[in-house]
Amino acid sequence: MTSVLTRILGRLPIGYLQLTHNPGRFLAALAGVAFANVLVLVQLGLAASMRESVATPYRLFQPDLLLLSAFKADTFADGATVPRQRLYEALAHPYVTDGTPVYVAQHKWQTQTSSASIMFLGLHPDAVALIQDDLREPLRNLAVEDTALVDLRTRFIDMDAYTETRPDAPAPFEVKNRQLSAIGTVVIGGGFGGDGVFIVSDQTFLRLFPSRTSGTPSHILLAVRPGADPRRVAEELVQLFPEKSVRIRPLADATAAEQRYQMTQRPTGLIFAFGVGIGLVVGIVIAYQVLSTDVTDHIREYATLKAMGYPPRFFAGIVLEEALILAAVGFWPGLAFSQAFYAALAHLTNIPIFMTPGRAIAVFMGTVIACSLSGVLAMRRLAAADPADLF
Repeated sequence: MTSVLTRILGRLPIGYLQLTHNPGRFLAALAGVAFANVLVLVQLGLAASMRESVATPYRLFQPDLLLLSAFKADTFADGATVPRQRLYEALAHPYVTDGTPVYVAQHKWQTQTSSASIMFLGLHPDAVALIQDDLREPLRNLAVEDTALVDLRTRFIDMDAYTETRPDAPAPFEVKNRQLSAIGTVVIGGGFGGDGVFIVSDQTFLRLFPSRTSGTPSHILLAVRPGADPRRVAEELVQLFPEKSVRIRPLADATAAEQRYQMTQRPTGLIFAFGVGIGLVVGIVIAYQVLSTDVTDHIREYATLKAMGYPPRFFAGIVLEEALILAAVGFWPGLAFSQAFYAALAHLTNIPIFMTPGRAIAVFMGTVIACSLSGVLAMRRLAAADPADLF
């Protein structure tokens, strides 16, 4: 390694030699940098997982516009309902070609051995034009009373008994003291707001939740004429309704709005951001302590070299060399541990958490910058070293 670094640097790798001169301290420094990387990567992974789980219900649909209440409707599952009358008013617009209500409710599914919080989606079986292609035929089958599409990735429940369910081979289960039949499956998964998603017809939904009425859906999906601008149609539709009573936006905008809300206004998102900041601070402090201690231990040698006429950039190069070695070597064990943590958490909880190349590269660059900043701070002690005072 010394010969390789010598060829790269064009000089003796003094920084590397100083770091490896005390193997125990060097390993402790690498462990500290790796720990800081784990903190940052885990928090970023959880934050990305929350963003992914927020987007999952929206991806079941493919409307041009989503109409939702303007009152406390910051998330897909929460908020006030909208009058079904708004659907018929929107269909009167010349550029609106189709629409359907969506009913959303949360309820705990209790089995003999465990329980899970389920998001129930109620859709009209004929609303196939506004949902994803692979759900169209299963949705038509929900016209049969008290049937459901169950989520194979539901957390905390053994779903093996439902993997082969079909309309001609249903699997019974009970929710809210009502017998339902699983006649198909979906693969959606839980998130931070629930453990799974079940899809039922609108009539089955209303029987499950008798406090809800057909006139109060949670959201309304709208399709516009091909070639029309959905945003312009949304602006025109808003003028038809009472002021500030509804929001109408493209599905992608609604998804992004909830993701921003979850990350900036809900405690969970703020905790993840705080965790990332703590990880950065920990990394900077650990790297600074290592580099500062190394400078202090070799201050006489540095002072001698300074008296011999070596310029300040020479000493800066040595300290930055050490900082970059700590960043480059300490990053990899942190990355490996974080990937193992992701895999274990995904297996245990079914949340969508995984490492992305972009995140790994961003954290590596952040590690390099943080360690370099620590090196700059440590060089202040070296700048103050006066050979006359030391000898």
